[in-house]
Amino acid sequence: MDTHRHDHDHHDHSHDPAGHANGRAGHSHAPASFGRAFAIGIGLNSAFVVIEAVYGYASGSMALVADAGHNLSDVLGLVAAWTAAILAKRAPTPRFTYGLKGSSILAALFNAVFLLVAVGAIAWQAAWRLFNPEPVAGVTVMVVAALGIAVNGGTAWLFASGRKGDLNIRGAYLHMVADAAVSAGVVVAGLVILLTGWIWLDPLISLAISALIVWGTWGLLRDSTAMSLNAVPAGIDPVAVRVYLGQCMGVAQVHDLHIWPMSTTEIALTCHLVMPAGPPGDAYLLDIAQRLKRDFGIGHTTVQIETDPASPCAMASCQPI
Repeated sequence: MDTHRHDHDHHDHSHDPAGHANGRAGHSHAPASFGRAFAIGIGLNSAFVVIEAVYGYASGSMALVADAGHNLSDVLGLVAAWTAAILAKRAPTPRFTYGLKGSSILAALFNAVFLLVAVGAIAWQAAWRLFNPEPVAGVTVMVVAALGIAVNGGTAWLFASGRKGDLNIRGAYLHMVADAAVSAGVVVAGLVILLTGWIWLDPLISLAISALIVWGTWGLLRDSTAMSLNAVPAGIDPVAVRVYLGQCMGVAQVHDLHIWPMSTTEIALTCHLVMPAGPPGDAYLLDIAQRLKRDFGIGHTTVQIETDPASPCAMASCQPI
């Protein structure tokens, strides 16, 4: 049996000199620091959770209690996201060779799961109250919920500038926007109860809040789960990446192509390029890395060069793309 030699010693590792800041829309880095936004958002929402829970129980409003539970989950989510943002800046170690960048993905997944658990408890209690309605203080509900519009709207504004570049920031932004909308719905419910006496409307609004939370959280859960499984990020077409690499000068074959998220803001790629003429040099590989960053938002590129088209790497059979 003939044996075939692979030039695996030609392992060329190209980095973008800008430090992996992804340039394509939808994959660009969020602004470097949201520490102040996290601190303000956590402080405001923590205070509002206490106010909303106290007045919710005092006024008998399940809508306010439901919204307080949701806001509490948002506070914990913001804490998790902030912690992950700090951990993601830790330098690589011999054991964690990428550092702790993946902690931002875990934080997004935690945020999504925790929200769904919280909404289950809220919906259960609201369903019970729907069949066992109790008097509600409509004016109190309206005043507290109106305060929620200001708190949640202001917090959302703090994260607005980074919502397109980071799943954690997008999650925080969307939750705050949803909370502001929910609070507006509670204000309307309080007004209707005040005018009509329809106390059953309060738990009904709670159920509507629960449905809104599930709807708003589903995308975050889907994206964070996919990221945790190293799926190709949603905004990248792996076929288009393969076509681009295959059209590069001197490339006869492309295999063992992998694209995955290192964190919620950084994307990595590895591949094998079969080039019969041999390794083209560092400038060629640097150009590939820069074009992958510019056109696809991939900031961490590793390219392995092979030279014999007749004996592709055994890893080629594992390539699904």
